[in-house]
Amino acid sequence: MTSFNAMYTLVGNATLQTLAMVFSATFFSLLLGFPLGILLCISDPSTGISPKPIVFKVLTRIVNVLRSFPFIILMILIFPLSRIIIGTSIGTSASVIPLSIAAAPFVARIIETALKEVDPGLVQAARAIGSTKLQIIFKVLIPEALPSLVAGVTLTIINIIGYSAMAGAIGGGGLGDLAIRYGYQRFRTDIMIASVLVILILVEIIQFFGTRISNNLMKKR
Repeated sequence: MTSFNAMYTLVGNATLQTLAMVFSATFFSLLLGFPLGILLCISDPSTGISPKPIVFKVLTRIVNVLRSFPFIILMILIFPLSRIIIGTSIGTSASVIPLSIAAAPFVARIIETALKEVDPGLVQAARAIGSTKLQIIFKVLIPEALPSLVAGVTLTIINIIGYSAMAGAIGGGGLGDLAIRYGYQRFRTDIMIASVLVILILVEIIQFFGTRISNNLMKKR
C-alpha cells in the first residue's frame, strides 16, 4: 500500500505539472500564433483580403523554419531565453517558453487554413455592403471558421501534450520527466505504464470535448 501511495503521489504531481505546462503553453502559443495566422490569411497574394506578397513570403519562411526544427533541438536552442525570462532552463515553468514557441507556428498554420476555408462569397458580400477589413476578419472570417478553429486548437493541445512529454527528456518536468527518471532509469515499469496511461487519458479527454464543441458549433451555423 505504501508503494502504491508513493506512486500515486508521484503520478499525481507529475500530472498537475503536465497540465500546467500544457495549458500555459496553449495560451501563449495562441497569443503568438493567432494573429500570425490571421496575417498569413489576409496577406496571401492569391486569396487574401489585403494582399501583401512580401509580408506573406517573410511570414511563411519564418513559420516554415520554426516548424522544421525538431522540438528537442528547438528546446535546447531556447534555453538561454528561458534563463533570461524565468531564471532557469529546467523545470515546468522554463518548459512553457519552448513549448509555446514550438507550437506557435503550428497554430498559425491551423488558423490560416481554417480562415481560408470560409466561403469567398461571404467575404465578397461583406465587401459589397462596405465592411472594413477588421469587420470582415472579426465578423465574417472568424465566426464562420469557428468550428474549424476549435478543432485546430484541440489538435494543438494534443500536440503540446506530446511536446511536454519530450520536454521531460531534458529536465522539463511533468509525466515525461517522471517516466524517464523513474520508469526508465530506475526500472519502475509500473510508473512508466501509469505515466503513459495518464497521457493517453488526457489526449482522449481533450479530443472528446474538442470534437463535441466543434460539432455543436457546426450545427448552430
